[in-house]
Amino acid sequence: LGTDALFFIFYYAQGTHQQYLAAKELKKQSWRYHKKYMTWFQRHEEPTVTTDEYEQGTYIYFDYETGWGQRVKHDFRFDYSFLEDSLSV
Repeated sequence: LGTDALFFIFYYAQGTHQQYLAAKELKKQSWRYHKKYMTWFQRHEEPTVTTDEYEQGTYIYFDYETGWGQRVKHDFRFDYSFLEDSLSV
């Protein structure tokens, strides 16, 4: 399945096994779920800053609210405390 289809399943089949499988596949494709913003992020390039608590840099994120598409976020700080990491790939 394509990325758009996976995002559709993730957001519109909530609480189902299909949502779990979509999330698992997105993680395999290096997307990471941000619990605070409730959306998926992927590194656009290597972070400019990396610490034990966060990384900062340019990311692609999936905008499910206003445009249903991928957008670029420059100089974004991704706090690891908001990283969903309970789903094993």
